[in-house]
Amino acid sequence: MLRASIPDFAGLPAFRIHAATAQSVPIVLASAHSGSAYGPAFLKSARVPLATLRQAEDAFVDRLFMPAATALGAPLLRATFPRAMVDANREPFELDPTMFVEALPSYVNTDSARVAAGLGVVPRIVGDGEEIYGAPLHFAEALARIDRLYLPYHAALTRLIERTVAQFGVCLLIDCHSMPSVVAGLPNDENALDFVLGDLHGASCDPRVSETALTTLTRAGLRAARNAPYAGGFVTRHYGQPANGVHVLQVEISRALYMNESTLEPNDGFDSLTGDLIELVGALSQLRLPKPVRPARVQVPGEIPAAWPAQARF
Repeated sequence: MLRASIPDFAGLPAFRIHAATAQSVPIVLASAHSGSAYGPAFLKSARVPLATLRQAEDAFVDRLFMPAATALGAPLLRATFPRAMVDANREPFELDPTMFVEALPSYVNTDSARVAAGLGVVPRIVGDGEEIYGAPLHFAEALARIDRLYLPYHAALTRLIERTVAQFGVCLLIDCHSMPSVVAGLPNDENALDFVLGDLHGASCDPRVSETALTTLTRAGLRAARNAPYAGGFVTRHYGQPANGVHVLQVEISRALYMNESTLEPNDGFDSLTGDLIELVGALSQLRLPKPVRPARVQVPGEIPAAWPAQARF
């Protein structure tokens, strides 16, 4: 198991990689939102309680996919930092200018729909739209989080993808997430979804990936759909390059399937769902995806610009 330390968090890792001695399949599993290591300085700056902050987590998603990773010999990367603190499924400089004391530099993306919704790389809101902070932040705080948390996670993900392509000629990244049941539909609603598969409407992976996933889940008695309401986030857009041998499928799981959303405790469906995920990842591992003639080098998003002030380089 590999990990990278965060000096600001007394040695806690920014990420963990759970990997077999030898990778057996051209698949990488990644969970950007299952982290729950809340630093004391962050908790002190938040105006909402920890229970509210934790509503942003994809709680237990890493644990759900762990048996599949172990059974099939696929590496599993998980962020340990919480989504409420920094969101690894956003552009590296997607920031809300109203959150900061200083004016933001020109390279910051302040105009995206996610920023407008309060859900940039450093989120402004959590839960049912509650403001996280009681006072503006300094821009250096955002830079520190990106430098210490976001960038190490994406550097690790990039290395895993590159190693997989080098070994197998191709890589399928499964970006693992969960969704609130109010988004998926109430459990007793016949139209409620158990899974949403995001492939950017066919742009992020070979069509057989989504088709195989949909067929496998349906055969297991699960209700699944493609691209609505989630077609894919930053990870899907940035890494999905099927023409160059890197395929990405975003998988969203209804939290009601495996946990109590109020207490954040696993429910009776947890163990059976891990079995379904072994079947899903196993079916995807059998695909023979086309190998490109010249695989592209994967770029780490958000390399530190020279324009960053020296004091931001912690």
